[in-house]
Amino acid sequence: MMPRQAYAPTPHSYVPNTSLSATINLDEEVKLAETRGERNLQDSLAEIFSIIVTIDELEKAFLKDAIPEADYTEICERSLKQYKSLVADETVSKAFVGLEEFKAEWDLDVPRATERIRVGMPSTAVTASSSQVATQAASGNASGALILEATQDFITFLDALRLGYLANDQLHPLLSDVIQSVNKVTDKDFDSRSKIIQWLITLNQMKATEEISEDQARQLELDINSAYQGFKNTLS
Repeated sequence: MMPRQAYAPTPHSYVPNTSLSATINLDEEVKLAETRGERNLQDSLAEIFSIIVTIDELEKAFLKDAIPEADYTEICERSLKQYKSLVADETVSKAFVGLEEFKAEWDLDVPRATERIRVGMPSTAVTASSSQVATQAASGNASGALILEATQDFITFLDALRLGYLANDQLHPLLSDVIQSVNKVTDKDFDSRSKIIQWLITLNQMKATEEISEDQARQLELDINSAYQGFKNTLS
C-alpha cells in the first residue's frame, strides 16, 4: 500500500509555464489607477456604494424598531447629503451615470435605499409620527412657538417664489424646512400635505442649479398655499 500523502498531488501532465511566471512580480503592488484623478474618482464611487448600502440597512433597522427615531433621522439626513454632494461632482456624475445604472453595474439589490434616495428625505420627514410630536411637547417647547416657526417657514417659502426663486438649490431647502417644522406641530394628514412631499420629490430629482418653469412655479405656489390653509385648519 502506498503511503497516504498529506496534500493533493500535482497531475503529471501539468508543466509549469516558467516564461509566464517569470513575468509576474508577486511583490509588485497592483495599481487600480494611474493618476490622482482616477484614484479620487474610484474613491468617490466606492463611497457612493457604501452610502447606498448603509441607507438600505438603516431603513431595515428603522422598520424593525432596532434604532431610535432621532438616530435614524440624523444618520439618514447625513447620508443623503453625502450622496447628493458626491453625485453633484461633474466627473463623478459622468462615471456614476444614474442610480439604476450604478445598481445594475454592481449588482445591488437595495429597494429601500432606492426609494429613500428618490424621495431625498428620511421617512420621519415624509410622515410625522406621534412620538415626534410627543417628544417636542415633552421637551418643554411651547406649542405656540412651534406653530409660529411652521407659519414663518410657509411664508418664507411663498415669499421666495414671489421673488422669483426658481432654482432647486434655492427652493428645496426652504420647502424641507416647511415639512420639518410642520411635523413638529402635528402628525395629522391635513389637506394638501401630500403635495408638499410630492414637490420635494420633484425638486430632489433635479440638478442643484436646475430651475422649475414659470408654470410649475405658479402651480407650486397654489399647492403650498393650499397646504398652508390645510395646516391652519388643523389648529382650529
